[in-house]
Amino acid sequence: MRKLILSAITAAGLMASSGAALASGGGEPLMKPGFSWEGFFGRYDQAQLKRGFEIFNGVCSNCHGLRLVAYRNLAAVGLTEDEIKAVASAREIADTPNDEGEIRMRPGRPSDKYINPFPNDKAAAYANGGALPPDLSLMAKARVGGPNYIYSLMQGFVEEVPEGHSIPEGKYFNKYFPGNAISMPPQLMEDLVTYTDGTKATVEQEAADISAFLNWAAEPELNDRKSLGLKVMIFLAVFTALLYALKRQIWKNIH
Repeated sequence: MRKLILSAITAAGLMASSGAALASGGGEPLMKPGFSWEGFFGRYDQAQLKRGFEIFNGVCSNCHGLRLVAYRNLAAVGLTEDEIKAVASAREIADTPNDEGEIRMRPGRPSDKYINPFPNDKAAAYANGGALPPDLSLMAKARVGGPNYIYSLMQGFVEEVPEGHSIPEGKYFNKYFPGNAISMPPQLMEDLVTYTDGTKATVEQEAADISAFLNWAAEPELNDRKSLGLKVMIFLAVFTALLYALKRQIWKNIH
């Protein structure tokens, strides 16, 4: 229950900030690449989720947190137990106080939530020129367009600012970002990572993969929910057929 309440509060805050940004105007219509989980029978592509994690872990996690996802949850995207332990132990987190009341740092464990790259928000903002990098746990649900927004944003940087636009110093022009002035510099480039499955790391591929991973982070139960929904629909169809047959049997002499 506590996690659900925290998720709701976080989502509400992100939606509020998103609404304010959209109200400021700007931003071209989003690209819609089409994702595997769209539609009634759609499901996550686990290979894509793992590639998306490789982008997040190697690039995004240097600035952004993922505080609602535990390391052990990464088994759902295809990481082995040893890989999860290695990813978790790559960062340290404050341990519980010892008998003398001292708090020491320890390597992360699979049961820990994804450890933030910065000790606090002030340190994060200071390291990023005053802009606080948002936590990405619910980003795919907090922005209008969801994964399409992320996919478009990651490819929307323009080197030359179009005529008629004024971008403050320290900001970057992004044609899909509301207001066009974004604090985050371009992140994706050709062959930014070497995917373990051998997929060619084009900018479009990287953008699609990180969008898929962040959608999974915000909605990890999607596959299970759709499977349950399909079972319920089949049950209702069979139940309806049985009721109709029963009704025909009961009323056959009257008709």
